[in-house]
Amino acid sequence: MRYITIPQLAKVMGVSRATIHRKVKSGEIAVKKVGRTYVISNEDIDRALNEELTDSDKKQVDRAVEKVIKEYGEVLRRLGSE
Repeated sequence: MRYITIPQLAKVMGVSRATIHRKVKSGEIAVKKVGRTYVISNEDIDRALNEELTDSDKKQVDRAVEKVIKEYGEVLRRLGSE
């Protein structure tokens, strides 16, 4: 099993270390302590990254994408062919 540190996860997720520490403290992200360093396993990283969007959020994103395609589909096709 592979592990990364809290600063490394923060960089991957594009958030601050404080945000990761809050998620750890609230139990959203599980950590293990190795010496003086907290590490996160790959499995817990996957859970943290995949749980960022709720089902409601995913549906909202899908609706927004459909709306953009409906309104700007032709423009997007033209831009894609350039």
